[in-house]
Amino acid sequence: MIGSKRRKAVADRIVPETTYTIADALSILKEVKSKNFDESVDVAIRLGISGEKSDQNVRGAVTLPNSLGKQVIVAVFADGDLADLANKAGAEFVGLDKLAEKFQKNEINVDVVIASQSAMKVVGKLGQILGPRGLMPNPKTGTVTDNIEDAVKNAKSGQVRFRNDKNGIIHGCIGKVSFDEKQITDNLSSLLDELKKLKPASAKGIYFKDVSLNSTMGPGLKVNFGDLI
Repeated sequence: MIGSKRRKAVADRIVPETTYTIADALSILKEVKSKNFDESVDVAIRLGISGEKSDQNVRGAVTLPNSLGKQVIVAVFADGDLADLANKAGAEFVGLDKLAEKFQKNEINVDVVIASQSAMKVVGKLGQILGPRGLMPNPKTGTVTDNIEDAVKNAKSGQVRFRNDKNGIIHGCIGKVSFDEKQITDNLSSLLDELKKLKPASAKGIYFKDVSLNSTMGPGLKVNFGDLI
């Protein structure tokens, strides 16, 4: 909940129906930020697709140039040499059946789940647990792979995985309120570039409809992204 003073500060700074520059939007988010923690900066990108049509779904991953400004907790389903590589790369949790039990018992919380190809026979049984949390490994996002070391390093360095919701909107984190304009702009530009590459052939008309930024406890602000696409 935003306190009354913060709510008034937000209201005073926002002009209805305005599209802000990224600099102005970030300035507002910094002005109304929490004093207790460094809030995340999240983005919502509305695409000109039909989210309910399977041939128009947009899904992928991109490594942001300025990371996300936070520790990323990684779990890897693998054994043998691949498990050793996962541990060396810095994965917090590594294993197969015992790791699956931890998820089934809700004993761990992670940001990313990676699996070797052979481990998918174990991971496949966790679909109802990992799926709703957006953690199910998928080859399209580079999280089903035998190149475990690179996958863990990518996740740790700020790789963002994304998929559109039923309304055709991509949601994701692109940094922290403490980031400067260039860091946020570069991260957003990288995400937009990747989305452009993934435009479905069946999607017609304007692909990028609008882009909004918001902080964890702050307002949503529509931003001008024309120079980034």
